[in-house]
Amino acid sequence: MAPEDENAGEKARARGDGKSKDETNAAVVEPEVENDDTVDGPAGEEIDLHGLFEAVLFLSNEPLPLSFFVKNFGVESTHAKIILDSLVDHYEEKDGGFKLYEISNGYQFLTSRRYSDRIRRVLGYARREGLSKGMLETLSIIAYKQPVVLAEIEALRGVSSRMMVANLMKKDLIKPVGRKELPGRPLSYGTTDEFLKFFGLNKLSDLPKLSEIKEFSFDTEG
Repeated sequence: MAPEDENAGEKARARGDGKSKDETNAAVVEPEVENDDTVDGPAGEEIDLHGLFEAVLFLSNEPLPLSFFVKNFGVESTHAKIILDSLVDHYEEKDGGFKLYEISNGYQFLTSRRYSDRIRRVLGYARREGLSKGMLETLSIIAYKQPVVLAEIEALRGVSSRMMVANLMKKDLIKPVGRKELPGRPLSYGTTDEFLKFFGLNKLSDLPKLSEIKEFSFDTEG
């Protein structure tokens, strides 16, 4: 080998065959990847977000909105939604005694509806007081026509509905939402979050369309 070739070989070996020391190490050492499904616990241990969300929901007596998880656990809304929806799917597939429902613009654990009657009988729970036909008619008008005033409700039902409106307000299913620009500026009514929970709805847009309801007629009974 010529002297020039020997010198070139030594230089190449010194340079790591054309790679710097940093480049060689970078090829060997893998960068740390943060697990987006965990958060740091009080003792520095990693806590799984799925389990954490599940535990918080289990202890809550009210539906928890998506914003609750974003604010309290420092995750992006899209990521929090993925975790929550995966929990909904998990309990739906499990088909056990309780499920995670998306209700009243939030998420809440509730007993599975198919076991509700049996649970009430065994544990002696009082059945949730139902609504009379007149109250259901009045509530239906308010739900689909809101904001609506008493005169409009009575025109559709054909009978006085003041008592129906008062009883629905006592049950926190409806509330005044403003006044209409009509003579006397009457109160207009709309549904509440309790209405959504009562009927197991997440939002008003989940109401079936009137065109999908075969019977939507009113009689003259109060």
